[in-house]
Amino acid sequence: MTHISLNDTAENLPDFWKSVVIGQSGNCNIKILKMDGRPYPDETHDYNETLIVIKGQMRLVVDTELVQVSEGEMYLALAGVPHAVAEGSYGTLMIIDPIGN
Repeated sequence: MTHISLNDTAENLPDFWKSVVIGQSGNCNIKILKMDGRPYPDETHDYNETLIVIKGQMRLVVDTELVQVSEGEMYLALAGVPHAVAEGSYGTLMIIDPIGN
C-alpha cells in the first residue's frame, strides 16, 4: 500500500494545470494537479474522465452551462461532451482517466 498526501503532492508540483500520474488502478491513471484561478481551454475526450475536487473549487463550462464543483465533489465528464474550466477555479484536482491519456 502506498500512502500519498494529495494536497502536499499538488502543492509541490512545479506548474499549474500540468497533471502528474500518482498511481494506477485497474486500467486507469490517477492524476493530480493544482489549479490557480486561470481558465483552462475547452477539451473533448473519447472516454469518460472523472474530475474530483480535493481542495478548493472548480468551475466547469459544459456545453453552455456553468457547473460548480466544490471541495469533496466530483464531476464525470462524459465521452464526447466538450468541457472547459472557467476562471476562478483553484485548489487541488484529482483526475481519473484511462491509461495512455
